[in-house]
Amino acid sequence: MAYDTELADRIRDVLVGKADFTEKKMFGGLAFLIGGNMAVSASGQGGMLLRADPSASDELCSNPGVERAIMQGRAMDGWLRVADTAIASDEELERWVDVGVAYAGSLPPK
Repeated sequence: MAYDTELADRIRDVLVGKADFTEKKMFGGLAFLIGGNMAVSASGQGGMLLRADPSASDELCSNPGVERAIMQGRAMDGWLRVADTAIASDEELERWVDVGVAYAGSLPPK
């Protein structure tokens, strides 16, 4: 499955003017990076892949449509899948993008 280009455009619209970001195709989607660290991605598996503080994973996953990403058969703290239903409105999308941007921005630049 190819990533959702409409979702990528929506993410880009949120980031323009808010953050100094770059884009890179990775993990089968289009990732948006802050300081070289992935913040969010329009996922090739549908929805959005979000990078967040691993210690906040339980709290963030208590939201409908949010779950830990499975990578190499393991549920990963700090890597979350956000379903399309959880980012249907612009306000919801901005909320989740901000989570990813805040975490990526807290990491040392690459």
